[in-house]
Amino acid sequence: MTLTIVFYEGRCFTGRRLEVYGDCDNFQDRGFMNRVNSVRVESGAWICFDHPDFKGQQYILERGEYPEFQRWNSHNDHMGSCRPVRMHGEHYRMQLFEGCNYTGQCMDLCDDCPFLQSRGFNTNCVNSVRVYIHTPDSFNYYRITVQRSEHTSCSASLTTLVTDAL
Repeated sequence: MTLTIVFYEGRCFTGRRLEVYGDCDNFQDRGFMNRVNSVRVESGAWICFDHPDFKGQQYILERGEYPEFQRWNSHNDHMGSCRPVRMHGEHYRMQLFEGCNYTGQCMDLCDDCPFLQSRGFNTNCVNSVRVYIHTPDSFNYYRITVQRSEHTSCSASLTTLVTDAL
C-alpha cells in the first residue's frame, strides 16, 4: 500500500498542493512554501513538523481531511517536513513495563489497545517500553525508557521518545 498525504496552501483544499508518498525533509525543496492551511491524509498515519528536517512542533495526522490548520491543533499555518509513521501497516510488538529498566509487571501488545486495564495491566504507570519492529530479516527493537522528571505533557514526552527511536 502506498502511503499518501496531500498538503494545500489554501483552506478547504484550495490553492497549490504538494503530494507526499514518503519522507519529505523540506517542503521548499519541492517548490512548496511552508504555508499549509489544509491537509488530506489519503492513507497511513503521518508525523508532520512545523520546520524542515523533522524539527519543531510535531503533529500526528491519521487518515482523514483537515480543512484548516486548527483541525490538527496547530496555532499557525507553518509546516516544513513530514514522514509516515513507520509502524503503520507493519508488524510490531511493544512491551510495557511498570518499573524502570524493564522491571515489574509487563504487558505485550501487538495491536491497538485504548485501555490497558482492560487487558489486565493493573497499574496506572508505565516507566519503560520496548518496541520491536519486524523487518524482512528479523525483529529489531528499540528501548525507550521514560525517566522520572518534570513534564507538562506526558504524551508529548512519549511522542518525542518514540519519534527519536524510529
